Formats: sequence, C-alpha cells, structure tokens
Amino acid sequence: MILLAIDWPIVGIKTLQFLLSFSILVALHELGHFVAAKIFGCRVDKFYLFFDPWFSLFKKKIGETIYGIGWLPLGGYVKIAGMVDESMDKEQMKQPPKPYEFRSKPAWQRLIIMLAGVIVNLWLGFFIYSMILWNWGDQYLPTSEVKYGIATDSVAKSIGFKDGDKIVSIDGKQYEKFRDINKHLLLRKTHHVTVDRNGGQVNIPIPDNIAKTLIATKNVNFITPRVPLLPIEKVLDTASAAKAGIKSGDKIVAANGQTFQYDNEVRNFIKSHKGDTASLTVLRGADTLNINTPISTDGTLGVYFSVPELEKFFTMKKLSYNFFESIPAGYTKTWETLEDYWLQIKLIFGGKVAAKDSVGSLITIGSIFPATWDWQSFWSLTAFFSLVLAFMNLLPIPALDGGHALFCLYEMITGRKPSDKFMEVAQTVGMILLFGLMIFALGNDILRLFR
Repeated sequence: MILLAIDWPIVGIKTLQFLLSFSILVALHELGHFVAAKIFGCRVDKFYLFFDPWFSLFKKKIGETIYGIGWLPLGGYVKIAGMVDESMDKEQMKQPPKPYEFRSKPAWQRLIIMLAGVIVNLWLGFFIYSMILWNWGDQYLPTSEVKYGIATDSVAKSIGFKDGDKIVSIDGKQYEKFRDINKHLLLRKTHHVTVDRNGGQVNIPIPDNIAKTLIATKNVNFITPRVPLLPIEKVLDTASAAKAGIKSGDKIVAANGQTFQYDNEVRNFIKSHKGDTASLTVLRGADTLNINTPISTDGTLGVYFSVPELEKFFTMKKLSYNFFESIPAGYTKTWETLEDYWLQIKLIFGGKVAAKDSVGSLITIGSIFPATWDWQSFWSLTAFFSLVLAFMNLLPIPALDGGHALFCLYEMITGRKPSDKFMEVAQTVGMILLFGLMIFALGNDILRLFR
C-alpha cells in the first residue's frame, strides 16, 4: 500500500535533482584533495565519484590515476599513495615510504591536502549564494506586511498564540523578514514573543523545549502568514470527497454552519472532525453547493489545497544585487547558514532535540528538493548542502577529513607522528562510527515512511 501511495514521477524528479547536486558536491570536494595532492607531488592512484565495492560503473586510467564512477552513491574518494584511507590498503603501508607518498610529506602539506576538500566546499557554497543573489536577487515577506496576522497550529496555540496575532518582536527585537521568526524560535533561546492582538500588545512566554516539540511534530514552520480562502487544487479519485462530488477549483466557505474567512480555518476544521461527516458549503464558480462528506479518521478529505502565492496577498520586498554587491551579500548568506547549522548541531548534542527525530539519511536529503525542477531552488539547496558537507567533514572523526587534520595538527605541535598502526586502527574505528550513523539515519527514514 505504501508503494501505491507514492507519487513516483515526483520521486523521480527529486531523485534526479539530488543525484546531480550530490555529484557536483562530491566531485568538487574530491577534486580539492586531488589538486592539493598533485601540487605537493603526491601520486593519486584513484579518483572516484561514488563508492565502488566489487565493481565500477565506469573506470579509465589516465597517466598514473584511475578515474571512475562507482555504483554506491554514498560519497566519493581519492586514493592518495601512502595514506591510510577508506581503501585500508595495508600492503602498501608495509613497504618503505616513497618520496611521492602522502606519509613522506611534511605535516603542514598533509594538513593542506586533508583540508582542501572542505575549503572547496566552503568556497563553492559562497560562490553559489553570490551568483544566486546576482541572478535572482532576494525576495521576502516583510513582517510588517502580514496584514491578516498569523495562522497557528496546535503547538502554537498550546503556547498561547492565536490566529490573527501580529508579531511585534522577539525578546524586544523586531524582525524585518517574516521567514526569520520560525528559525529564531527553533534555533535560539527565546524568552517571550510580543504580539499585537486586537490592537493591544500581549507577551507570550516561550517554553525551553519548543525546539524538541517542533521537530518531534515535524512542523518547524508552526507560525505562518494567514491568507484568505484558497481553492482545492486536486481531489484524489479514491477519496471520500470525490465520491461526495467535490471537485478541483471548489472553495469551502463553511462547514456545519461555521463560516470561514481564512484558509487555515478550513484545515483546522477538517483536522478537528476526524471520523465525522461534515456538511460543507462549497463555492463553485457562481454556484453555492451543500455537500455532505465523511472526514477520514486521520483528519483528511483526500484533497490538496492550493499552495498560497504570497505575492497575491502581500507586498513582497525584492532586493537586487549587481555583481560586486552580490559578493559581500553572498558572504553574509554563507556565514548565516553556517551559524544556523551549528546551532542545529548544538540542539542535537545538547540533548534538546532527540536524534531519532532530527537525523535523516539520503532519503531525507532527497525529499527536500522541490517536486518540479526549479533552478533557483536547486542551486540554493546545493549551496546549503555544500556548506553542510564542509562542516560535517571537519568533525574530528578519524575516517573524515577533520580526523586526519587533527592528527596532522598533533604532529605539528608535539613533533611526534602517530604510527601507521595507530592510524589504521583509528581509521577502522572511524569507519565503524560512520557506518553506524548511516545505518541509524537510514533506519529513521524507513520508519518514517511506514508511519
């Protein structure tokens, strides 16, 4: 039943975008290691996009290096002679060091080689963000323009927010961009939010566990701009709504005698009447129809409501950048993205968010891409994941670049080089940790699919 419920064309589009983005990031990351190794005279035996256990999809030897594409899209690698890496080539390490091997180079050169991939990903994220701002600029909804107030879900209501509240400030600070409000409440410690409610100001205290609650309920955007009623975009053929006579383009204006003005009121009514039969008043063109339809036990009608186009309801603010202006703006965007990601990591390691609710595998990453091919979204996500890849590779785990860099720094400070045997054990432990994390993340995603 799960396989039948999946919209496979959308999955295909998302998968293609993910594979293209991931290939760009991995190839350029490994290219950073490759170029740095060549500059310092190291021999590179292999350059691979994706992993190749047992066989390769493609490989060709050019000079001393085999270039190839593996079949397992979990990353990529360059095999540098004389280095303890994913290949675990112990035979090579038993031989006397050669001048062209990684282990024969000074610690500072080995450090640069190990950090080169991270540096490339940092520069790539910065470059893409700058080019996005140059080409498309930035458009956002000013908080002051949210004229209908906010739409709240059950979590927001439990805290004290109400539909129609207008955000004034967070801990006394006003936010120009409405999109920054949810991000602040999720990532940063917040004491209270001040709202305008019917002309008067109300302070709403924010609980310390708000981040954990939002991630556990999979609703980090729990405060959204309230918009007028929206038409139904699609009705599933097998849904009770279709059998009752509801069609695409219909607009639900009332139910059980309760009149609606805003889109979230319709959604909230449906969710709060699970398993009931509702008497809906539907506007279809110039006609007003009364339709009785059952609501499923999970609180759905089997319809997709239109996604609100904010430009139709609000005055958006558009920022344009020339080439030279896009450079500092891209730097600011890069720094803000890294800071926000670091705060997310702190939530996990600080125990404020459960790992099972926040850690995902390639399935989660792929699902983030849009259902239709949109180049601005594609490049924005590619820039974001490039910075994530740089950050994650800096973690001091032996199998990652950060672990190798840590050993190089230790050698530079103490003058003592870790033995090859120690490096082999450390690499093995690091790979076990990484594989364990990948299995945990994949298991999380599979459980979410079944839920």
